[in-house]
Amino acid sequence: MASPGDLLTAPGQLQYGRLLMGRHTPYRWRALTGWGALPALDSGTVPRPAAHGAIPGQFFAQVRTVGVEGLVVRAPRSRIGEVVETLEAATVPVDDEQPLAVWLDERGPRLVWARCTRRALPVEAGYGLGTILGGAIEWEASDPRRYGLVEHTATATLPAPEPGLAFPLAFPLSFGAPGSTGAMTVHNGGNSATHPVIEIRGPVDLPSITNTTTGDILEYDLPLAAGDVLAIDTRAGAVTLNGHASRLYTATARSAPENTFTLPPGASTLLYRAAPGSADPAASATVRYRAAYW
Repeated sequence: MASPGDLLTAPGQLQYGRLLMGRHTPYRWRALTGWGALPALDSGTVPRPAAHGAIPGQFFAQVRTVGVEGLVVRAPRSRIGEVVETLEAATVPVDDEQPLAVWLDERGPRLVWARCTRRALPVEAGYGLGTILGGAIEWEASDPRRYGLVEHTATATLPAPEPGLAFPLAFPLSFGAPGSTGAMTVHNGGNSATHPVIEIRGPVDLPSITNTTTGDILEYDLPLAAGDVLAIDTRAGAVTLNGHASRLYTATARSAPENTFTLPPGASTLLYRAAPGSADPAASATVRYRAAYW
């Protein structure tokens, strides 16, 4: 399965779905708008009722609009229709967002998920010669954060003690394999909090994930049999069992709302825990996430 940005080979390129634009392609542009801009913010700040100033509230970013302006399309006159058709097919309106990856400089490519909302391809005298000037494309990303291309993973099993020394003693001494702590360290290398996807595999009862950095807990009052997978999509606020059945209602009173469970910039330690007596070494928790940037 193709991964986002897999066609990018050099700075100055953009990939939307399977369409590659920029250097070394028939599609060049003069300006990229909205990519380096801070999205518009909705502010929860309210005036103080009996004092100067206001009570600071949370900021929530609106959608990110990314545009290519001054688009130039060039191809041999015998192939201009084919090249235009490829561009048009890749920029039709769709229901599901597609990965839009941009590589500008030595920091490497970054990524949003977006849909094309505008396309302009002027038909002027140069069209018959294989040249289109002054085109434009615009995308809208519902999640305004930009992400690293690499998806990181961390996995933990339930806490288990070390086996210790075996008697009668044999030399050299062997303390056995180290026990599991049920802890995993994750690192968000960006400058914005990122929403992870967490997969908990059974057999386990009352599984929970605690972020010791933020104090947030996700805990679910249900048993998972061997082979069961509980998937927690914190961005969507969804909890599903085996890919289809919602189990959002099993969250305990200790559990934070799923869409508030984030990994802040920097390192975080996550603890995988369960009900007393749940210690099957086959039970595991896997966290998947990308570094997020404003």
